[in-house]
Order: sequence, then C-alpha cells, then structure tokens
Amino acid sequence: MSCGHKSHDQYDVNCVCRAVENIKAEQDAVEEQCPTSCFSNLLSPTMAPGRDTIPFLLFDKKGNLFSAFGNVGGFSDDNHCFQTIFFRVENLNGCCATLSLLRPVNVKGETISVCDPCDPEFFGLEKTDFCIEVDLLCFCAIQCLSPDLVNRAMPQQKKHHHG
Repeated sequence: MSCGHKSHDQYDVNCVCRAVENIKAEQDAVEEQCPTSCFSNLLSPTMAPGRDTIPFLLFDKKGNLFSAFGNVGGFSDDNHCFQTIFFRVENLNGCCATLSLLRPVNVKGETISVCDPCDPEFFGLEKTDFCIEVDLLCFCAIQCLSPDLVNRAMPQQKKHHHG
C-alpha cells in the first residue's frame, strides 16, 4: 500500500506512479514547453538540444531519500562503486519501474557517492547502464531535477587541439 492509502486500484491514488509515467512519456517525446514540475516538459528542445533525461529523487513515507549502489565490485567504467540518490526511468509496467542509476560526479568529472543533493562535492550526473527494479507504490514523493545536471559541462574544460 502506498503511504497508507487503501484502494483496489493503487495506480489511481499514487502520484509517484503518475509522475514517473509522465517523465517516461516526456523522455520519449521531448517536444513541449518547459516550466519546472514533474508534470511539465523539462526536456523542452528550446532549452538545449540532445537532452533525453529527467533526473529525479524518490522519498519514502518517512521523508527519507531512496538510494542505490552502482558498479558494485568495480567491474566497469572507472572501477569505482558508488551510491546515488539520482535516477532516470527506463521502463514502466504499471507501478513497477526499471530505473537506471545516474552516477554523481564532482567538478573534475570523478565518480563520487552522494546521499544528499546539497553535497558541496556534487556537480553533475552521468547516465549509466546500472539498473534497479522498484515498486513505485513504496514511495510518497518525487522531486524532478534539472536535465542540465546530466552531462553538465565542467567550467574549466576548454577544448584545446594539440597538433
């Protein structure tokens, strides 16, 4: 049951399910105007072309952030296991969702673990192939974040061509 609601049709009463369904539709469509809620198109093409991810946070009924671990054992990428609170919806079947873990990075592009979105080391996010299956009925709140966090350009990076 989600957040104490008792119903035969949980989907009708769970706003997290509806928000994630909407995020998935927006990621698949990428074509409307852009204010700020999870029910607005945060991927407006007028903002920045090529964006395809709406990162979000999930909260349980006690207000705690949901987190997951990626690259456990250090088998891929930069060999760093990480903890993240940032997710991207990949697939949705009713209120069961496949979420990919978004890798938090610092300003140097190095993998870090983030349990607090206001962590001063946190700079941006990178998409990964690490996924988790979740029951969206277990969550009471969702917070959408700026798509600009994904593949955020490092401020000191300037492209120099050496010949």
